[in-house]
Amino acid sequence: MRVSISKSSIDGEVFAPPSKSYTHRAITLAALSKESIVRHPLISADTLATILASEMFGALIEREEENLIIHGVNGKPNVPEDVIDAANSGTTLRFMTAVAGLTDGITVLTGDDSLRTRPNGPLLDVLNKLGVSACSTQGNERAPLIVKGGFKGTEVNINGSISSQFISAILIACPLIENRTTLSLIGKLKSKPYVDITIEMLELAGAKISMDSDNGTRFIIPGKQKYDLKDYAIPGDFSSASYLLAAAALTDKSKITVKNLYPSKQGDKLIIETLKQMGADITWDKEAGTVTVRGGKHLKAITFDAGATPDLVPTVAVLAAVANGISRIENAEHVRYKETDRLRALATELPKLGIKLKEEKDSLTIIGGKLKGAVVNGWHDHRMVMALAIAGMVAGNTTIDTTESVSISYPDFFKDLSNLGVKIKQLPE
Repeated sequence: MRVSISKSSIDGEVFAPPSKSYTHRAITLAALSKESIVRHPLISADTLATILASEMFGALIEREEENLIIHGVNGKPNVPEDVIDAANSGTTLRFMTAVAGLTDGITVLTGDDSLRTRPNGPLLDVLNKLGVSACSTQGNERAPLIVKGGFKGTEVNINGSISSQFISAILIACPLIENRTTLSLIGKLKSKPYVDITIEMLELAGAKISMDSDNGTRFIIPGKQKYDLKDYAIPGDFSSASYLLAAAALTDKSKITVKNLYPSKQGDKLIIETLKQMGADITWDKEAGTVTVRGGKHLKAITFDAGATPDLVPTVAVLAAVANGISRIENAEHVRYKETDRLRALATELPKLGIKLKEEKDSLTIIGGKLKGAVVNGWHDHRMVMALAIAGMVAGNTTIDTTESVSISYPDFFKDLSNLGVKIKQLPE
């Protein structure tokens, strides 16, 4: 699907969509519990993949108004009767690969073309060391994956520099096995807030995991535990809200209030501090869970460390594109292993909009300038599409393709923009 965006301001109030990260974890842990209610989950392409995978492991999941009623497997997932298709969801693939190790048989997992390019080596390596037989059918550490259950607790190391999803997957599976597991991280842990969210959710489900940080980070995971996530409400998503907040900061005569943004473990709440550093007029009422941004301020260039918050990189790159001065996004090599290589994608599309930049292995250096309308490629990547959409609000006369990919994390993105006054037109293919 293609859309065109005219120069626009944004005005009004909107609820942040529910957090994709919390939804994935809540559904997975509820499916491994007995009886659970997950309230106000995000229903998107990615989270539907987790729902379908959980059902293939034996959970019964029913939608009741805005909630999910989940009858789980009580720690004993079934052997799936068919191949698990994780679609475009890396979280689903990694989490369910570990869950597959809890079964008494063989599971095959795959995904779409994009997902089959994403690496899984550290996860497969650790699973094999823990007694699970896990391999890639192509021998390249990429899906399709074949997993034969057989967890045995032991001491293992895992590389945390590629994806935090590998660590989260092991943390979810290991409390349910017979023996204790000790998981030590090697390399610099990227996207740490996502591991923090996993630990938070595991504790809410009743799991006991201790951390020893004397020599790096080590997780000590006792075995023979049970999950009991009875009733959980999903918080708002700072990642998705970042595009709305940035849209107001970038455009004159704009004002937006985004609701349901309460303090949480989400690393992407850093967008609030980032906008403040850039000089935006932004306030966060933590008690009310509202963030308000007023446009019209000249933004200043910054240096942004993407180590903990890779999903903010497209948003920050567009902010940097109109800021006064030279901005640098650094510590960002892991951003290349998302739905697409987002550093390369940004380095390709922003120059079409009139912006000069330099791409390096783990960074982007962006010279702020004046955005001009262009035809740009969304790279079949939801975050690229949403970032380019807010750039189009400044540039005007901008056409973006593959916009259907917003269904992965924010299905109502264009509907919300339109309701807030953004001029959007769907174009024929």
